[in-house]
Amino acid sequence: MMHMTFYWGRYVTILFDSWKTDSWLSYALSLLACLVVAIFYQYLENRRIRLKLFATGIPSSAAAPEIEAPLLRRKLAGERARLGVKVAGSVLFGVSSAIGYLLMLAVMSFNGGVFLAIVLGLAIGHFIFRNEGEASVVVDSSCACA
Repeated sequence: MMHMTFYWGRYVTILFDSWKTDSWLSYALSLLACLVVAIFYQYLENRRIRLKLFATGIPSSAAAPEIEAPLLRRKLAGERARLGVKVAGSVLFGVSSAIGYLLMLAVMSFNGGVFLAIVLGLAIGHFIFRNEGEASVVVDSSCACA
């Protein structure tokens, strides 16, 4: 039976019928996996933003927020380089979006431990990867957790 409210317990099904926890060890390992995937999600978002900074020519140490990005753009060598950056950005966006949706579905297991592990992983990942020099870039992500 699927829970429709948050509950606390070691018996949880996460994402797939085959991913069920039946002991404290399997529950703890599942929470650790959720934590690591949430941290990896923030890492991918950081890489995507860094790629966007590279493509627009803004140094990774971040320019002042009041400076407009179009003034800092530099020409990339040829259409092939621009196409490569666009493809890499699209792939990173797709993988990051897929992981974000899987994290959302894992939270929808309504297990309190899974929820806390994912939120803690996102917070740790943000602290490690995304707290420096990104204020000057507007991220065009429709994902609320990006």
